[in-house]
Amino acid sequence: MLRSTMPPTSTITSTRVTRMRLSPAVVSVALALNLLAPPAAGEAQPAGKVYRIGYLGYPTRSVESKHLEVFQQRLRELGYVEGQNLVIEYRWAEGKPDRLAELAADLVRLRVDVLAAAGNPSIVALKGATQTIPIVMVVAGDPVGAGLVRSLGRPGGNVTGLSNLAEGLSAKWLELLKEAAPTLTRVAVFRVPDTPAHAAFSKEIQVAAQRLGATPQFLEVRNLEEIQRAFDALTKGRADALIVLPHPVTFAHQQRIVDIAARNKLPGMYPWAEFAEAGGLMAYAASRPDMFRRSATYVDKILKGAKPADLPVEQPTKFELVINLKTAKALGLTIPQSVLIRADQVIE
Repeated sequence: MLRSTMPPTSTITSTRVTRMRLSPAVVSVALALNLLAPPAAGEAQPAGKVYRIGYLGYPTRSVESKHLEVFQQRLRELGYVEGQNLVIEYRWAEGKPDRLAELAADLVRLRVDVLAAAGNPSIVALKGATQTIPIVMVVAGDPVGAGLVRSLGRPGGNVTGLSNLAEGLSAKWLELLKEAAPTLTRVAVFRVPDTPAHAAFSKEIQVAAQRLGATPQFLEVRNLEEIQRAFDALTKGRADALIVLPHPVTFAHQQRIVDIAARNKLPGMYPWAEFAEAGGLMAYAASRPDMFRRSATYVDKILKGAKPADLPVEQPTKFELVINLKTAKALGLTIPQSVLIRADQVIE
C-alpha cells in the first residue's frame, strides 16, 4: 500500500503516512494523470491488429520478473493479450552495460511499435538506437538532467514515461536511518559515477548530514567488483551505516549488497522495497511495481496514437516505508515505535 510523502526536513508525524515536499515540476503530474486515464469501458483494440513491444532490461529476467507480471497484467486489463493481439520482445543485458547498445539495436531492427525500459542506462541505449520509435521510461532518474527529455511537462522527441526522482528524497533516507540507528556518525553512500540524479542526491545527503551530525563517505560502484571494493573501503573508513542510491547497477546486485551488509553488521537504507524484502534493514521509495503498472498505461496511450512528445513525464507523489524487523534484531537494533507506526510494511 502506498502513502503520500512528507516534507523532506520534518519528522513524520502521522500514523502511517509519510510526506515530502516535491519540486515545482511535479505540477505536470495532473496533466499526466488526465492524459493517462484508463480507456473507457468497451474500448477495444482494432480487430486483427497485433502490437509489438520491445523491452530492454539491465538485470536478469528473474530479478525483474515480479514487476514484469504487473506490467503484463495492466496491459491485459487494457485489452492487450500476449499470443492474441500482443507480442513482447525481451532483451536482457544480465548486468553487463556493454551489451545494452547491441540489444537496443536488435530491438529496433524488429520494428516494434513501442520500446520500454527501466533505468537510465537501458533508456539511453534505446534513445541512441532510434529517434522515431516511441520509448517509455518505466523508471528513470532525473530524465531532464540525463538528456532523455527536454522538460517534464513537454518531453519533446520520442521519449516519455516515469521518473523516480523527487526533491528531498535522499535527505529523508538519512533522516530515517538516523532515527533507526541514533548512534551512527559515519554513513557510506553507494553511488554510480556520471549519474545526474546521484549528483543531486549526494548534495542533499551532504546538507542533511551536517544537520544530523553525520559524515558521509561517498563510494563509486559500477559493477559487482566495485561493490565489493566499496565494502572494503567503508570498513577501513569505519562507516557504521549504509545508503544505497537507486540505479540498475545496485538493483541488479541487490541480494549481494544486502548479504555483505549483513555480514558487516551494517544497518542500511535502500532505494526500493525489494532490498528490504531481500534482507535489508529499511527502504523508502516509490513503489517499483506501481511504476511498472503506470508505464503500461503510457504504452497503451502511445499504441492508440498519442505522441511521446506530448505526454508529460510523471513524477512520484507517493512513497512507501518498509522495515525488516528480522534484520533489525540481527543487527541488535530496536526500531523506535515512532518509526514503526509510519511504516507501510513491516517484515517480521
